[in-house]
Amino acid sequence: MSRADTGLLVGVALGYAGWFGGFRAFLLVAGVGAVGWIAGRFLDTGTVRPEFFGSHDGRREDQGPGRPR
Repeated sequence: MSRADTGLLVGVALGYAGWFGGFRAFLLVAGVGAVGWIAGRFLDTGTVRPEFFGSHDGRREDQGPGRPR
């Protein structure tokens, strides 16, 4: 499934939650979706937590010193 399809499904789920359940249900679905995204990303990458969110210096690994972004 592509990222566009996943985004569409998340949008539809949030729309239904907001329409039928109100703002609290919307926030609950959004929060559970965020937890699911984090778990899925962790399972996809299989890295430890500091590497999970990227490097701390803001540079990508394929960039050497002095190369423009």
